[in-house]
Amino acid sequence: MTKSAFEKIAAGLEDAIAYAQGDEARAHVAAPVDIKAVRRHAKKTQAQFAQAYRIPVATLRDWEQGRRQPDAPARALLAVIAADPATVERILAQA
Repeated sequence: MTKSAFEKIAAGLEDAIAYAQGDEARAHVAAPVDIKAVRRHAKKTQAQFAQAYRIPVATLRDWEQGRRQPDAPARALLAVIAADPATVERILAQA
C-alpha cells in the first residue's frame, strides 16, 4: 500500500519538527563550504573570481559573509574549482 499525499506531508513535518528539536538523524544537512578559502586557493579577488567563474559578485559576497549558502549545483561548481581552478577557468572561457 502506498502512502497518501497527506501521509507523506505529515511524515515530512514530523521530520522537520524532530530536526528543529535537535534530531539530526532525520535530516540531511549539507556541510558548509568555505567559499573564501576556495577563492583564495584560486588566487583571485571577489570581482576576479565572480567574473572568471560566472558567479554574480553579490552572490559571492552573500556566500562569503554567511547570508546565504550555495545550492547543490553551485556547491558542485565550487568543488570542481577547488580541485583545479585554472582548468575550470579555461573551460568556462571557451564556452
